[in-house]
Amino acid sequence: MDINLLRSVITALSLVAFIGIVVWAYSAGRKRQFEEAANLPFADDERGGRA
Repeated sequence: MDINLLRSVITALSLVAFIGIVVWAYSAGRKRQFEEAANLPFADDERGGRA
């Protein structure tokens, strides 16, 4: 196995991983979880937290 084949395989695996992450992040089923996570910094304000 020469170095160019290894580089090609690593590049292909990286592309597949990137596409998988993008599909996971933009899937409709995750929208509610991401909205909840986005509102976590404001959770203390809603509960009447520390001043």
